[in-house]
Amino acid sequence: MENLVKNEQESPKRKKRKIEDEDEDGDREEEEEEEEEEEEEEVLDSMALWFTNDEEEDEDGGRDGFSDECETEDEDDDDEEEVVDREKKKQKDPKWSSLEHKGPVFAPPYERLPETVKFWYNGEEMRLSEEAEEVACLYAKMLDDEHTTEEVFNKNFFEDWRNVMTDEEKGKITEFEKCNFKDMNTHIKREKTDEEKLALKEKNDELLKEYGFCKIDGRKEKIENKIEPPSLFIGRGEHPKMGRLKKRVEAEDIIINCGKDSKIPKPPPGHKWKEVRHDQSVSWLASWIGNVQNKTKYIKLDPSSKLKGETDKQKYETARKLHKNIEKIRKDYRDDWKSKEMRIRQRAVALYFIDKLALRAGNEKDEDQADTVGCCSLRVEHIELHEQKDDKEHVVVFDFLGKDSIRYYNEVPVEKRVFKNLQLFMDNKAPGDDLFDRLNTSIMNKHLNDLMEGLTAKVFRTYNASWTLQQQLDLLTNEDDTVAEKILSYNRANRAVAILCNHQRSVPPEVYKKNMEKLKEKIDAIREQISEGERKVKEAQRDAKLDSDKKEKEKETKLKHQLAELEIEKRNSNENKTESLNTSKLDYNDPRITVAWCKKYDVPIEKIYTKSQMERFGWAIVEAGPDYRF
Repeated sequence: MENLVKNEQESPKRKKRKIEDEDEDGDREEEEEEEEEEEEEEVLDSMALWFTNDEEEDEDGGRDGFSDECETEDEDDDDEEEVVDREKKKQKDPKWSSLEHKGPVFAPPYERLPETVKFWYNGEEMRLSEEAEEVACLYAKMLDDEHTTEEVFNKNFFEDWRNVMTDEEKGKITEFEKCNFKDMNTHIKREKTDEEKLALKEKNDELLKEYGFCKIDGRKEKIENKIEPPSLFIGRGEHPKMGRLKKRVEAEDIIINCGKDSKIPKPPPGHKWKEVRHDQSVSWLASWIGNVQNKTKYIKLDPSSKLKGETDKQKYETARKLHKNIEKIRKDYRDDWKSKEMRIRQRAVALYFIDKLALRAGNEKDEDQADTVGCCSLRVEHIELHEQKDDKEHVVVFDFLGKDSIRYYNEVPVEKRVFKNLQLFMDNKAPGDDLFDRLNTSIMNKHLNDLMEGLTAKVFRTYNASWTLQQQLDLLTNEDDTVAEKILSYNRANRAVAILCNHQRSVPPEVYKKNMEKLKEKIDAIREQISEGERKVKEAQRDAKLDSDKKEKEKETKLKHQLAELEIEKRNSNENKTESLNTSKLDYNDPRITVAWCKKYDVPIEKIYTKSQMERFGWAIVEAGPDYRF
């Protein structure tokens, strides 16, 4: 019998106090500084110039090749669980010995609208000042977007817009509801002429030649060198800062990082850099602070670079190392569920959730940030306990906002001892109190690193994601399936990972409906062609035209194959409309699993990865054979 849980002689309050006395020193542990995570944000491509001509759209409408500061949940966007101790360890080993580059490419200056394009206020046309017009265009471009229906978005935009207006404009434009951006929206959305498209392509090509590469340790490496143009912040979910103006970044905001002996990049005429550093412990080339969230953003090496590939590989090797140690770690935290110290029990239960549910560790947020939490920062209000629910015992219902304000809702049957511990942790607490009041991310990460060097909550997520993908591919793949059917199986396996990691995406209903209608039109057209082909075959057979009969049958077979592929594409689109598959595919799944699966089942790798993604995972394509196992 455990005194802590099962001794009915003691009241829960007294038992809790007893544990706290034993753990008196725990409260004095100093919190270590943590790396801040990048909030996932959709960047507005307000300047067509700002995407190179060979960039490809991913499934979520994002673009490969945009500068790192706009990437979503990459391993360099370390989640809150990544602690400073890990950074200090990194800094002992230099990333490079020589680094030279020409600096970042800044957003082009704003070009004013033609005088025929009007902004209307309260039914009257107005000619805005240049700065006010530029910001108004950012909103006008989004006029058809669902975000412009959000009260918070419009309120924040209007406040920031008024900050750039002239005094005269402020005096006139006082009510957002009276603003009319429709003419501006129509002009911005107009189709570019072939001449304009060609001019943009040529300009992009020139920029790429001059600024698209750096020289690191004697190697020429591609870099993601473009700084995001002014835009409106979106974030994810109900972010309190949605609609805020992301201001133009100037040279005075930029810290340059290059080799001591290299030629320092020249800033634009009339400007100067904020600072020039020669920090060999980091791989970024330039950095600045984003004005909306006050977080550091970077220009870095392209994902296809050698250094990035080495970092990727090391991440997955650490996850494989965890695979070798996982059973011992699980035994240890299960034993700790019975500890007489509250802090150890809380840590053990939290680690169980990090392992079982792939939860992030979580950290504290400022008041003006979205109320997002992770495992260590869960509050009592975020969980419900049910002895019985839907024929299951000891069910914990989680309901909270996770990273990027994505709702995490899950009903999970847990082990009895975990359930009893949660009852104890919640005893005599208000809904807003911390569930794990003796725990924070620094304590958790220190413990994880003691268990295995380099271990963090994100390593658990990477391990569980890769392990899930491997198991699901083994379960779902049929060797005799067509390539299209195998790809459907792959996407289903990857979807299981996305669900585990709570990688969601929001597709506007009208966009989803439009895409499905296009697919239906294609399917109907092919079915009509097949029916017509069958009619011609019958005619040929009736008239004994053997050559014609053979050709029509070959055509019919080809059309039926196309129809089958489109039907699979439709099913795939329908199944994955709420999950974001790219995040897990690019940042959590060991790419060698995917490469090995492609080689084993004769699926072209380009059917799974885009051109730029194949460049990023070139190391995995070379290394992994058909028999590779995570």
